[in-house]
Amino acid sequence: MWADVDKRIRRAVSGIRQAFRGTLTRTSNGAGSQLAQVDALSDERLQDAELFQQFGFTSNPPPGTAVIVLPMGGRTSHGIIIATENGQFRIKGLAPGETAIFNAFGDHFVFKDGQIDGTTQTFNLTATKSMKFDSPTTEFTGQVTVQQQLSGNGGLEVQGGSGVSFVGSVSQTGGSYSTDGDVIASGTSVHGHKHNGDSGGQTSTPL
Repeated sequence: MWADVDKRIRRAVSGIRQAFRGTLTRTSNGAGSQLAQVDALSDERLQDAELFQQFGFTSNPPPGTAVIVLPMGGRTSHGIIIATENGQFRIKGLAPGETAIFNAFGDHFVFKDGQIDGTTQTFNLTATKSMKFDSPTTEFTGQVTVQQQLSGNGGLEVQGGSGVSFVGSVSQTGGSYSTDGDVIASGTSVHGHKHNGDSGGQTSTPL
């Protein structure tokens, strides 16, 4: 009796399609759910299979990406994609516990122990209200351009390069200006200029 029951159960289960592996061939990344075309076994092709992803994260996998399809209710026509993998672009060599976010073009962020490394060609960040960097030190290895006013409270120190140049008026209050060099004002040296004397000669340069 039980053997007959087991046989009937196996026969019923065998008619239900289990999760299977396929290869993504194209995607439709429009409004609503993302849909994909998948090639499965025996030249089987799934059209408009829903690609399920975690809330707050979305990607558009390139053709050739391996996928896992879960047939809802055991029916292939109702299959949904629950996982994707593409070894061609995956970041290799991660240490245990590390995480990476990447795309098919070489841009990536790697989250390490106490360190985040990012690589891209152009990085654009838009903050409509404000932006704050809370760090003891910040270093820029290349040129920095500021389009609006630059303000500071902790002083300013510049070394190397071709010095500092200004275009426009410079106003300084609440202190003094000190230099061990000379100051040229309208072509006249503050340190080496002379004045006409009362008796027709010239005074000596400032001490």
